Amino acid sequence: MDLIHTTVAVGKYLISPLIRHTVDGDFAASVSIRSGQGRGTHDRVMRFTPRFDSHALAHSYATEQGLGWVRERTMSRVVVT
Repeated sequence: MDLIHTTVAVGKYLISPLIRHTVDGDFAASVSIRSGQGRGTHDRVMRFTPRFDSHALAHSYATEQGLGWVRERTMSRVVVT
């Protein structure tokens, strides 16, 4: 079962960590990064290979990866003159 625990809004982006309990007993992390609305909605989903001992660790990792992706995109728009 995939669980969306919390979402984080950053500017035009909505970051949603997705954590799954695996058959091996550990936790897998993914993150959804959504932007736009209506017909212009874009949803990027990233799945990560590390496995985690707890739901909290997987959730933290997915959230940080999503925030990092957004930071990279928003910082590239800043022009220093």
